[in-house]
Parts: sequence; C-alpha cells; structure tokens
Amino acid sequence: MSLSIGSPAPAFSLPATDGREIGLEALKGRNVVLYFYPKDDTSGCTLEAQAFQALKKDFAAADTEIVGVSPDSLKSHDKFRAKYALDFALASDEATQMLQAYGVWVEKSMYGRKYMGVERTTVLIDRDGTIARVWNKVKVEGHAEEVLAAAKALP
Repeated sequence: MSLSIGSPAPAFSLPATDGREIGLEALKGRNVVLYFYPKDDTSGCTLEAQAFQALKKDFAAADTEIVGVSPDSLKSHDKFRAKYALDFALASDEATQMLQAYGVWVEKSMYGRKYMGVERTTVLIDRDGTIARVWNKVKVEGHAEEVLAAAKALP
C-alpha cells in the first residue's frame, strides 16, 4: 500500500516507551511526525534519532509530536532511548501490522539474501489525521530539518 497525501492516515495503536499506548486517535489535534526506522542502536537509525532529538524543541514549537516506530521490542527501545537520551516516544510494532498498513514493511536484499524489513520512511500527519507529506527511502543527513520545515508550513 502506498500512502497518498490528503488521505486519512491509517489508524494504529501501539505500545510505546514510558509505559504508554500511542495511537492516531489520541494524537489528533497535533501534527505528528511518524518516522519508521529499521533497528535500534544501528548507525543510521541512531543518527536519525539524534537529529530528531536535536530539533525536538523546534518541533514542539510547531505543535508537532515526534514518534519513532520500528519492529524492535519495548525493552530494546528503552535501552536505545537511555543510551542516547532520547525523550520522544518510540513505538513497538513487533507484529508489523502498522508497518504493513503504512506500506513500509517491504522485501529488502543484502548480500544477495532477501528478507522483510522496514524501509526508512517518514510521514507527516496534520492535526486532523490527514497525511500531509511522505518521505520514502529516507537519507538521514538533513532529513529532520526538512521534516521540521514541512511541519512549520502546516496551517
């Protein structure tokens, strides 16, 4: 499934860090950055998380909540957050249902071996729960700044 700008974001409810459940319905009324990443504590994923963390106050000023989503467990997320002092929510989708609904659970290939995994993607959802912007196959450098600019541009 591919996401379309202007269409409703797929509903979800996932366990997240800080012992909370995070879902689209509860986030309505604020802009939301959902960034999908492959794995906690890997080089690219760490750089991406640190970039969003560095801009967290700017995102908050734009009334935008940051939520990272991966198939890792909450235990893994908690270690990752503690190691890098991340203070935004990381949601766990071990069953990959949300990842599939957002079209980011895809077949990948490394060294000739095929496997299923997360395609690094970011989705900006507006206050009404509508998809405002989608970044596919994200390159980490400069990405968080680009997402922030898009969030600031939302009405």
